[in-house]
Amino acid sequence: MVTYSPTIKKGYMLFFKKKKEDEKAEDVKPKLSMFEKLASGLHKTKANILNKLSSVFTSEKIDEDTLGKLEEALYTSDIGVKTTDKILEEVRKKIKSGEEIANIKDLIKDVMVSLIKTDERREIKIAEKPHVILVVGVNGNGKTTSIGKLAYYYKNKGYKVLIGAADTFRAAAIEQLEVWADRSGADFVKNKMNSDPAAVAYDSYKAGEARGADIVLIDTAGRLHNKVNLMNELEKISRVLKKLNPNAPHEVLLVLDATTGQNALSQAKQFGRTSGVTGIVLTKLDGTAKGGVTIAINQELDIPVKFIGIGEQKEDIQEFDPESFVRSIFE
Repeated sequence: MVTYSPTIKKGYMLFFKKKKEDEKAEDVKPKLSMFEKLASGLHKTKANILNKLSSVFTSEKIDEDTLGKLEEALYTSDIGVKTTDKILEEVRKKIKSGEEIANIKDLIKDVMVSLIKTDERREIKIAEKPHVILVVGVNGNGKTTSIGKLAYYYKNKGYKVLIGAADTFRAAAIEQLEVWADRSGADFVKNKMNSDPAAVAYDSYKAGEARGADIVLIDTAGRLHNKVNLMNELEKISRVLKKLNPNAPHEVLLVLDATTGQNALSQAKQFGRTSGVTGIVLTKLDGTAKGGVTIAINQELDIPVKFIGIGEQKEDIQEFDPESFVRSIFE
């Protein structure tokens, strides 16, 4: 049995009490459509990008001076070098061919939509049960919250979900995740603090089998005393799971914090090289003007953005849809 100090317990009780109050308040507000919710969540990113592009949109003609402004605006909007270069290339092609550019704003939007890679695997396909999803990422990125939201998302899809608390090193991580499991209606497996994370992953899989779970979400440590140990721990968890099922984990989702901008891209590259990441959950888009990094990650890595977090409530997670994402910024 894990014990926590009265201060920690009181802090978490107040935190989740406020969340429940916020959810009750949300219930009396008019329900927004998925697109309206996305547009609302991305308002800071939209303001940032459109403000930087305003001088381009008001230009009477598209010349080298305008293209220079466009290049600078795009480079500083966190959308990435590859996307910026491709947009400029497309604009120059149209100019060279003599095609009139009636609305450069619509042109940029259309080029972005055409460039962003879609992930045909967004809809989960369960070939065998339990379908194991390993969730990785550094502390502070919103990993625990994202697991709770994912559990709620999959429960609403009709799946039986179990959460395994294999982040056994961070103070109060187990208790925090257990509260999220309760809120999302998921089963929960835990062990003592500082116990072997691979053992928790093993117990979670076996419990998922015994309880008929469709999906097992396994939390992992976001920080050990050095990066090598962290990656070794993740590899150990994967090895243990493969002894139970050679196809497990079926997915590895990396949680990234959009507020960190280009640093999120660096984290994705590092985890992608060492952890077999199959998809990205990008969090905190509602609290940042750096949401353009979503497009950068999509373009510069061979890892699809699968989910985006646009709020603090349990339902504030969406599958990433490129066209809706770009439209919400430019419309």
